[in-house]
Amino acid sequence: MGFTSDQLREIYHRLDEHFGPLNWWPAESPFEVLVGAVLTQNTNWKNVEKSIDSLKRANLLSFDTVLDVPEEQLAELIRSSGYYNLKSRRLKNLLEMVKAEYGGDLSLFFSEDILTAREALLRVKGIGPETADSILLYAGGHPIFVVDAYTHRILSRHGLIPESCDYQTVQDLFMDNLDHDATIFNQYHALLVRTAIRFCKKREPLCGECPLGPLL
Repeated sequence: MGFTSDQLREIYHRLDEHFGPLNWWPAESPFEVLVGAVLTQNTNWKNVEKSIDSLKRANLLSFDTVLDVPEEQLAELIRSSGYYNLKSRRLKNLLEMVKAEYGGDLSLFFSEDILTAREALLRVKGIGPETADSILLYAGGHPIFVVDAYTHRILSRHGLIPESCDYQTVQDLFMDNLDHDATIFNQYHALLVRTAIRFCKKREPLCGECPLGPLL
């Protein structure tokens, strides 16, 4: 694919120099990250923030309260995130797994090795690779690279991957060519998201203003 470690490092360097530390994921606890990772499926972060604020105002943003609250009530509280009935069920599916397999102890779950934890997440109905990896990286501090539509858009537009490239192939490029450092993976993914939103727009991209410019 013509993709090298040098290119990956150059992308990171240019974006990091332009944006600086982004301190993503904005949350007060690993549990809040976990909730946000489910709620952000197919929506933007502003909508997720509204749902999380609703949970906080209702004093329901904790493992046990979210697990115990009726599904219909939870759905109403997260309505702003869209697909709220579906996400209410998915969130409960996730917490039920942690409760059944780890006694509801997120610290115990995140102390698992990364492959075991990832497999457990992917067995949960409604949790796909991007959501699972977001939870592992941002809530658990595991060094795994999160791939999303923004990542794919930027790399494919620069000719670094084909448009048909799948999630695992893109993730492997990062995992195989960069040191496994959760802090770097955290910042790198956040930089790609910010770049796509600000410059590499789905329609009418601002290529002339983008800090990446032409990659060598």
